[in-house]
Amino acid sequence: MDWVLYDDSYEAERIGIVTLHNPEKRNALSEEMLAALDATLRRVGAERKVNAVILRGAGTVFSAGHDLREILAGDPPAVQKLFEVCYSAMQTIRQLPQVVIAEVHGVATAAGCQLVAASDLAVASTAAKFATPGVKIGYFCATPAVFLSRNVGRKKAAEMLFTGEFMDAVDAERHGLVNRVVPPEDLMERTLELARQVARYSLQTIGAGKEHFYRQLGLEDFAALAYATQVMALASTTQDAKEGIRAFLEKRDPVWSDRPGILGGD
Repeated sequence: MDWVLYDDSYEAERIGIVTLHNPEKRNALSEEMLAALDATLRRVGAERKVNAVILRGAGTVFSAGHDLREILAGDPPAVQKLFEVCYSAMQTIRQLPQVVIAEVHGVATAAGCQLVAASDLAVASTAAKFATPGVKIGYFCATPAVFLSRNVGRKKAAEMLFTGEFMDAVDAERHGLVNRVVPPEDLMERTLELARQVARYSLQTIGAGKEHFYRQLGLEDFAALAYATQVMALASTTQDAKEGIRAFLEKRDPVWSDRPGILGGD
């Protein structure tokens, strides 16, 4: 079975689409699916054909989280391995040069909610719902808590983790888990619209900017500023920075190094 599908229909626009593909099990994040997701994203990152990656779920649910039967049947080493594979997939999302945009059409719970929180951007349908319900089954959502608590405020994250109750899409936007909430019928096009806004720029710039953004979040204010100062100084020497600045001053559209002949502006 193909646990993860890749759609290259929009590669001309520098956009790739990755779909979790186990709708019969609500896109449960089994070890096999997580490994397939990790491998697919690594390939996309290495090929550098796209600048933005949309992450979808097949069927009616985005992802219901880890496969609990797999956890229940596994001994501690097997469960440890499962969570190490999950760690690797989340790390790959963070380390990709491309921007990863979660497109959430339905329920995203536990590790499925974690997947949304780990993505760089997220667009949700008004029908989407989010929860970290591990407390209800005696299995606290410790790993989902990491990214959730770095997206939403501490009190809201604690509420989700200690009650296990759903948060609707409007609240998810209000508290910072998703960027936009749209009607279900507009979800695909609005997510593509956001991806297009990102994908028109230089992959070199996007990748370097993504690395800087996440690294500086973990630093004290002036340590972050010192790091950013070094980043800006080094970035000024890159081909795309020089081209972009010249294009701005010359009042023309830039042509990025990874797309000769393709305009980078509006």
